[in-house]
Amino acid sequence: MYGRMDLSQFRADTALALDRRNFVRLALGSGAGLVIGAWLPAGSARAEAAAQSSESGGVFMPFVKITPDNVVTVLVKHQDKGQGVATGLSTLVAEELDADWAQVKPEFAPANVELYKNLFFGVQGTGGSTAIANSFEQYRKAGAAARAMLVEAAAKRWGVDAASVKVAKGVVSSGANSATFGELAKDAASMAVPADPKLKTADEFVYIGKSFPRLDSVQKTTGARIYTQDVQLPGMLVATLARSPRFGGTVQSVDDKAARAVKGVVDVVQTPHGVAVLATSTYAAIKGRDQLAVSWDDSKADMRGTDALVAEYKALADKPGLVARNEGDATAALAKADKVIEADYIFPFLAHAPMEPMNCVMQFKDGRATLWTGSQLQTVDQNVTAAILGIKPEDVVINTLWAGGSFGRRGVYNSDYIAETAGIVKATGRSEPIKLVWTREDDIKGGYYRPLYVHRVKVGLGKDGEILGWHHRIVGQSIAIGTPFEAAIVKDGVDGTSVEGVADTPYAIPNMHVEVHNTKAGPPPLWWRSVGHTHTAYVMETMIDEIAALQKKDPVAFRLSLLEKHPRHAAVLKLAAEKAGWDKPAADGVFRGVAVHESFKSFVAEVAEIRIVDSKPKVERVVAAVDCGLAINPDNIKAQVEGGIGFGLGAVLHSKVTLKDGVVDQANFDGYEVLRFNEMPKVEVHILPSAAPPTGIGEPGVPPIGPAVANAVAAGTGQRVRVLPFADGLKLG
Repeated sequence: MYGRMDLSQFRADTALALDRRNFVRLALGSGAGLVIGAWLPAGSARAEAAAQSSESGGVFMPFVKITPDNVVTVLVKHQDKGQGVATGLSTLVAEELDADWAQVKPEFAPANVELYKNLFFGVQGTGGSTAIANSFEQYRKAGAAARAMLVEAAAKRWGVDAASVKVAKGVVSSGANSATFGELAKDAASMAVPADPKLKTADEFVYIGKSFPRLDSVQKTTGARIYTQDVQLPGMLVATLARSPRFGGTVQSVDDKAARAVKGVVDVVQTPHGVAVLATSTYAAIKGRDQLAVSWDDSKADMRGTDALVAEYKALADKPGLVARNEGDATAALAKADKVIEADYIFPFLAHAPMEPMNCVMQFKDGRATLWTGSQLQTVDQNVTAAILGIKPEDVVINTLWAGGSFGRRGVYNSDYIAETAGIVKATGRSEPIKLVWTREDDIKGGYYRPLYVHRVKVGLGKDGEILGWHHRIVGQSIAIGTPFEAAIVKDGVDGTSVEGVADTPYAIPNMHVEVHNTKAGPPPLWWRSVGHTHTAYVMETMIDEIAALQKKDPVAFRLSLLEKHPRHAAVLKLAAEKAGWDKPAADGVFRGVAVHESFKSFVAEVAEIRIVDSKPKVERVVAAVDCGLAINPDNIKAQVEGGIGFGLGAVLHSKVTLKDGVVDQANFDGYEVLRFNEMPKVEVHILPSAAPPTGIGEPGVPPIGPAVANAVAAGTGQRVRVLPFADGLKLG
């Protein structure tokens, strides 16, 4: 398969020292403005080249650019797929620069791993809710350095002491003298870069910690924002790809006569991924594909259905697996327990189902490939394209565009849809731009998935109901094994994303033993918004709730008793309970449930209030408390938690991907159900004040909602839902 490679081929040193040697400033070659660069690895080839081009007046693509028209452009190294990172990173620069928010605009950085790597990953990419966390100091220092250089330039121009120069809302002044950033940009570009630019203290913040509209809101609302699907280039052809309906199937033979007869179809080619139809429009490409007569070779395809997979997984749960945690002696503790709770949990395959399905525009001309796409892992996409087309990675230019959602789908270890586009380009030998378009049916029936998981849990309780031991087996596909990310994520055969949230639970549980079985299945696994926490939080929080009920203890108080060494968990739990009015009786017919969980170094507690309507749970209100460190933009944090709650709620209530004879049953939102507008509850988000560095927020709102609702259902009906979605696992009426 194209793109299968060792990550070390393009991993750069992640231990970046933010010292004076690593800060590079370069002026635009035209002398037209001020450009502030990144902190680069000392002694790196790129740093040396940058310094040399500075001396010779070369052009450099850094983090901050100020032009004579008084525009401050922030080069955003992360992909914005709706989570608001373009606004977040621009906020950090604007804060330290003292820019006027109206003059700031974001622009996606080019694909360049050495300049724009994710400091946590070592490659340029977005994921794991790391965008703000890994860029917090980096972007603030870039803004602070630019401000210092503007101040020095102004002081020199006006013949005043730099200490007398003030900067506010994009204006530099001293006494009767004043100038805009744009007017000073050329002079500032010749100033020396401060070795260690001074950063503001929290009491000096103007933007950080304040709520204000995102930079992309107006363009998205008016339809002016350009996504990959909007890209139209001269001579561009649109391609669709016929893929095997079964995972692992390949083309045996194809009759394309009828497809070629469709008006607008210009070519049909076979690639390693299937059969591509190229046309002058999306409509013609889809109609042409519909007319293909393809015979598929299923000799290597997975023919199992969902029922068979679940049966196999349950059988594996009977057997010892790889050990992820072994503390004390769980077996002995269970043997002497007065009561043992045993439970199996089943979680289905889930599709990502972003509003904008996968797509990519690629042109290969004169030995150079140019891409226009919502790239989430630019370094991987660059290397995969280069490998397929037989060129160097530096000859692959990626124009990163805004993306209509991802939820993990665009961050693929083998760049599947990018590889497909490159395969089509190579097979045709054409130099025109080619846009590969996936339909929603393509992605739901043949994309990547949150794996199917089975959990088997045994908890031993003492005579007073106290937890004596906990034995936990998890069965499911590893997301990382066999990918370039294996070395970083898998240890002793245990994929950290399979067991996160269980093996590292904060609860004070003695004698805890956790195992995992790595299974094989046709649907390719991929991280799905909040990854392993999507299922592990559900199991842990519903089981803890069940134990509290058996002990006749308040669910909040019981959790707090197990979280004495984890004050941040306890703090959000207390805040959510307080704001939800946990200490007061709920209204008649209303039932409450609670859950608390840490993911991506952020802490979220949620209280759900439900009613049972027509034998189904109707979630009316969710109160969330969040600790994600310093809140850059509280309104955006609230939006991310609200979105995460809606996303997770749809999954637990409705969503599932099932297989029959190896073929996915669902195709679009009529079969793969997500949350409907009329099901969205009222959501209240409360942010815990914090001076800690910011942590992730795009995903942490998802894990607690499922168990919070499940615990509310149990409070109202006595039923513990252990098979998801609720449409399958909850039987009322």
